[in-house]
Amino acid sequence: MAVIQNESIWKVKKLWPSLSQWDWKWDGRGSRVITCDRSQLEFDICTIKNPILVGHASSNLFILGPQTLTQSHHLPVKIHPYPLKNDKTAISYVKEVTITSAPPNSKCGVTHHSPALLFSAGGYNGNFYHEINENFIPLFITINSIFSNQDVVLVIKDGKMWWFKKYEQLLRAFSPYHPIINTNNLTTTHCFPSGIIGLMKHGTMIIDPKKLLPNPKTLVDFSDFLRRVYNQNVDDDPKINKSGPHLVLVTRRGNVSRVILNQDEIVNAAKEIGFNVHELEPSRNISMAYVYNLIHKSHVILGVHGAGLTHSLFLRPGSVLVQVVPIGTVWASRTYYEKPARLLGMEYIEYMVDANESTLSEIYGANSTVVKDPEAFHQNKWSNRRIYLKKQNLRLDVVRFKMCLSNAYEKAKIFMDRVG
Repeated sequence: MAVIQNESIWKVKKLWPSLSQWDWKWDGRGSRVITCDRSQLEFDICTIKNPILVGHASSNLFILGPQTLTQSHHLPVKIHPYPLKNDKTAISYVKEVTITSAPPNSKCGVTHHSPALLFSAGGYNGNFYHEINENFIPLFITINSIFSNQDVVLVIKDGKMWWFKKYEQLLRAFSPYHPIINTNNLTTTHCFPSGIIGLMKHGTMIIDPKKLLPNPKTLVDFSDFLRRVYNQNVDDDPKINKSGPHLVLVTRRGNVSRVILNQDEIVNAAKEIGFNVHELEPSRNISMAYVYNLIHKSHVILGVHGAGLTHSLFLRPGSVLVQVVPIGTVWASRTYYEKPARLLGMEYIEYMVDANESTLSEIYGANSTVVKDPEAFHQNKWSNRRIYLKKQNLRLDVVRFKMCLSNAYEKAKIFMDRVG
């Protein structure tokens, strides 16, 4: 990915919305140099109104200007620019940023005329749900909160090369006039007139319009944004031409859990009902534009609760999400996927796994507390909750599941008739 070439000059109009409980750092003239909000549950975010310098091969971010030298006792300021600040596992993959005064005689290799927005692509990246929930929805929120009327340069830490390649088109849509800056590959210093460090987050798969006034946005706007980014890629068109409803089955294979052990039987059942079935195995190397167009042109997406169902954001309103809900995953299934699907105007069908369909019955017994009363067993402890996510596979009752598929087929036909 290219780093920096020519820059457009944009006037900075606004740096911060109304936020409370600030951590102030003052320059020698009483002006605020650094403003950090550390009051939020999931994220910290800092603004720097002075010019800043991002160095190569360093986790330091330097503030330029003589007044900062007189107030060096307020520095350094440290921040993890990833919106899961209390998740110790996620933060262990995020390098801390240290904001401090620039050394004497610091020089700018490249000078930008738009502010920087610096965040981490570490954390749980590699999991599509977390990439959307902790990177791209927060990026959408932050830009629409702070940079709605101005240009911005994305400065990204901790990202892997596969991540930059996979999301290059989406990243460029957020900052169309500037190459993306990958701090892993910097060979020179970059200077900016100001900067924001960190991303804002409203919750799990949520965009709260009340927090984006006077420019309210919702998850619908984020979905529309994705459509504008990916729906123009004719070279990545999966060419869905056959008549009849199209169903995308998001598969789980390899060294993972919540696998449908009799998946071939389920595929055959869907075909018998009348679906054109497309099996999708998400990976780092598959084109996002191809996946978007495959799902967007389909009528049903089906899968077991897991990160792959985040692709349901690509469905059209009125299409159908079928979520297979394993034992012990009811809250997560409804929070992560049912609520967003309904907000986006989709039909939602839930298939609750019975005890005899889960391998947990083979391991712990069908009458065990693990199987019969998951909430009593896990008591919200991760060491217990992970059993349901990491040790459970499924063998679905084909006869019972076929009724679920028939319901999805009827809803898909109604959707097809409505949209032509």
